[in-house]
Amino acid sequence: MIDLTSSKASGTPLYLQIAKSIRRQINEGQIATGDALPSERDLCELTGASRVTVRKAVDQLIDEGLLWRRQGSGTYVTERIEVPANYLGGFTDDARARGQAPGSIWLVRNYANPTREEAETLKMSTSSVVARLGRVRLSEGEPLAIEHAVVAKSHLPPIEEIGDSLYAALDTMGNRPRQGRQKVRASLASPTEAGLLSIQENSEVLRIERVTWLDDGTMIEFTRSAYRGDRYEFFTDIK
Repeated sequence: MIDLTSSKASGTPLYLQIAKSIRRQINEGQIATGDALPSERDLCELTGASRVTVRKAVDQLIDEGLLWRRQGSGTYVTERIEVPANYLGGFTDDARARGQAPGSIWLVRNYANPTREEAETLKMSTSSVVARLGRVRLSEGEPLAIEHAVVAKSHLPPIEEIGDSLYAALDTMGNRPRQGRQKVRASLASPTEAGLLSIQENSEVLRIERVTWLDDGTMIEFTRSAYRGDRYEFFTDIK
């Protein structure tokens, strides 16, 4: 039984008190990630609040990314996805390792000349041809990240043959990256990013800039991504 105490005498709206109580218990681990929240009827009995008030509290936490609603099943505590920051792998490999089905919504998939920054990073001329690959990355149909990758055309099969996994496409040409470097920083989602990721504007996102190369130093990939901050945690083992 979870404690959802609230006070109608408080100056704080009742739905915010209920949301605060649920949020606290999630953060303290009293309600575990992946657990189903009690039904609206049960929450009404626990809090003494109306169904409208309870639903407003739950909607508040859904907007914050702490809860998510599965149609016809219930409301669940959002699971955090832990990814080792020192692992060179792609979104598709990571999703499949968790037993989930990856997917993509393509935003950009074409050939172009690199910008000066891209050319310098990939050690090529600005007259070279690169594949510009922009997409929303999905896991079990849920949008989790926006990814913009730039790769030399010569490293890839024909662009229309590139599926969910960029690294699998590179592998077919013998160009799967072996080493890399990435930077992760906290930021806020722009209106466009919020719409693509189904989150509120100014929600937390993790911006990742990745550069990868082969063992012989050949530069392969320059990718910038925005991952949902409410769903992802990047960790590094230290000794």
